[in-house]
Amino acid sequence: MSESVRVRFAPSPTGHLHIGGARTAIYNWAYARHFGGTFVLRIEDTDPERSTEENTQAIIRAMEWLGLDYDEGPGVGGSYGPYFQTQRAESYAEALERLKVEGAAYPCFCTPQELDAKRESARALGGFAGYDRTCRSIDAESAAARIAAGEPHVWRLKVPEDRGDIVFPDAVRGDVTFAADVVDDLVLVRTDGTATYNFAVTVDDATMAITHVVRGDDHLSNTPKQILIYEALGEKLPVFAHLSMILGADGKRLSKRHGATSVEAYRDMGYLPEAVMNYLALLGWSLDGETTVFSRETLAENFSLDRVSRNPAIFDDEKLEWLNGVYIREMSAEQLVDRIVPVLVDASLISADEAVTRRAWLLKLAPMISERLKRLDEVVPMVAFLFSDGIEIDEASRQKVLEKEGSGVALDACRAALATIPTFDAETIEAALREVPERVGVKPKVAFQAVRVATTGSTVSPPLFESLELLGREQTLVRIDAARPLATS
Repeated sequence: MSESVRVRFAPSPTGHLHIGGARTAIYNWAYARHFGGTFVLRIEDTDPERSTEENTQAIIRAMEWLGLDYDEGPGVGGSYGPYFQTQRAESYAEALERLKVEGAAYPCFCTPQELDAKRESARALGGFAGYDRTCRSIDAESAAARIAAGEPHVWRLKVPEDRGDIVFPDAVRGDVTFAADVVDDLVLVRTDGTATYNFAVTVDDATMAITHVVRGDDHLSNTPKQILIYEALGEKLPVFAHLSMILGADGKRLSKRHGATSVEAYRDMGYLPEAVMNYLALLGWSLDGETTVFSRETLAENFSLDRVSRNPAIFDDEKLEWLNGVYIREMSAEQLVDRIVPVLVDASLISADEAVTRRAWLLKLAPMISERLKRLDEVVPMVAFLFSDGIEIDEASRQKVLEKEGSGVALDACRAALATIPTFDAETIEAALREVPERVGVKPKVAFQAVRVATTGSTVSPPLFESLELLGREQTLVRIDAARPLATS
């Protein structure tokens, strides 16, 4: 690729980073990294009622969590700033002046009421309901006088009347055509002097030297308008690539009714950033049609727009959860401990200082739970019994296990064995307990489940012998003693 690639992600800070927006950011990031280009973050904060600094920071946090480092943008700077639209009014004013000088823009004095009436009349006649260009014929002297008199007006783009169909190559969809007979003299600047969305975006992309505009297909209808502005400004068109939408399992556009849709919500649910990034990359792109699990480095090395699908992608929570489990199982004990410690601290099971002093203990815990975890938030209920001085045995487990005949005898024998073994490690604990069932005449399942329920409070827990080692001899015996009165002899 001859020219240096410059792509941008331009979210509106009217909410947190949506899954769909995150995928767009990932594709832009991967494209820039693949070609050694520049990834720009630009904040489109022109909605005064909904755009907030809190949302801006939430978007930036989500991108940082995903590992989407940007080369230019808020907090990073760059040669093409500022990177907030509300701070770029000067560039919009300069662009409008250029269009005025070229005779490519004109003032329109039609009131909203007049425009509504024109549209209704056009619809009734079955014709084009766009602006009828009434003010286009006003001579410059008359227009200047009306402006000087303070008459409210907008500035419109003077679309060439002989402009044919607007055709452009889309890197994902192929050639896209918009009919010329529906091209409007669109508004560039409102009566209050602020730039419209299409004008601001086009000026931003042109002045920031953006070479590729990779965005969702909800912006497809904006593209012909932006092309007209590019042409009027005499600027080179970028390469456009419009990504198909992400749908929920019901085939409808992904929204809050499908559950969590923001990146930070998935973070809080215990998903790993590398798993979320991997999964979102797969929603419309594939490495080779077969590989499901790949690193961000592999994504950057292999990403291309020609492998992006034109078809909508279906977001599947179960597949994301499965993929997250794969990443957890591939972690080393050290890596998993680093991930679960913040979760345990947030749940007040352990303090940050204790996590440091009990590091060796936590490293023993990690392999016990890695095969069972699909999300990090599952670790708290799974291991909570190891962090408290006492437990509450759930009713179902008590009835199913401790009320079974022989459970009391088994507990007595197991307690005696555990109280006398020389070392309290998993291997020694297992050897001691495995000889109990035959000696006291109960099935192994009865004995082991009785100890499991007595010490963990449930029939479901990490591996029993390893759990007892981490629990320690004293706490193990205390819990068996507490559970013994509930057991049937």
